[in-house]
Amino acid sequence: MTVTVESLSPVSIAGRPADFSQQLMHDFRTYGFSVVTDHGIPVETIRAADAAARRLFTLPDAVKRQWHIAGTGGARGYTPFGVEAAKDAAEVDQKEFWHIGRELPPGHPYAPDMPPNVWPDVVGFREAALGIFTAFEAAGARLLEAIAIGLNLPDTFFSGPTRDGNSVLRFLHYPPQPAAPSGIRAAAHEDINVITLLLGAEEAGLELLNRDGAWLPISPPEGALVVNIGDMLQRLTNHALPSTTHRVANPVGPAAGRARYSMPFFLHFAPDYRIETLPGCVTAANPNRYPEAITANAYLLQRLREIRLL
Repeated sequence: MTVTVESLSPVSIAGRPADFSQQLMHDFRTYGFSVVTDHGIPVETIRAADAAARRLFTLPDAVKRQWHIAGTGGARGYTPFGVEAAKDAAEVDQKEFWHIGRELPPGHPYAPDMPPNVWPDVVGFREAALGIFTAFEAAGARLLEAIAIGLNLPDTFFSGPTRDGNSVLRFLHYPPQPAAPSGIRAAAHEDINVITLLLGAEEAGLELLNRDGAWLPISPPEGALVVNIGDMLQRLTNHALPSTTHRVANPVGPAAGRARYSMPFFLHFAPDYRIETLPGCVTAANPNRYPEAITANAYLLQRLREIRLL
């Protein structure tokens, strides 16, 4: 498949909510992706998190592997190279990552489905990770308000379903490429969750598959968020908002000698939320594709098995 020169124009979250919602929904309906500026995540918070992640990934492999928790689907702590693969992919992705989830108080009812965080012995890591997690949540709430408006729902529609949601912050490291890499940095896939908020996509590689079957490079301005629809929201909206196939392609030229770091925030529903098709997204031309409801946690476990994390 070819790579197209078509591009996504950045959309500012500042200004009238109705105007932002209209622009955002246009991009989501057309691409399943949007590039968002003025998102409110402080630059110093981003820098602190990025620095903490880089300190972590410079540790020796044997040290990092002590924080790999087997049998958890990679929900918390370290996942080494050679583990995660896209659904139906022949090769594993060329990446390592660390997951941070919500900090729950003792005895919380979601504790069985949301394990405690694992904290490495890295200076400032916990504080930086929790700081960016909180900032991502705030930005995500504003995006979900805009999506609710665009779906003709109350702007607070998603606040209940995502309260104490099983959201995950991922610190990602793709190493410099060997001369003949096996597989690509991240094979073509769709995200499982509600929406994904990504920082660090300025380094070339992220591409989405457009309606014409061509790969569209995503090149955000410095510090912008790349936001995409996940499978849970696609299901809830009966595909009115598409979960678009995307990948991180291998770099060429001098970029192949550079590592790539990024921070996706996978915003999730609460584990017990029932994903049931929104009535407003069912029409004669688009009948209900999902007559059976499913809880967010059951759906997550199903998908984690498909990508070999369970």
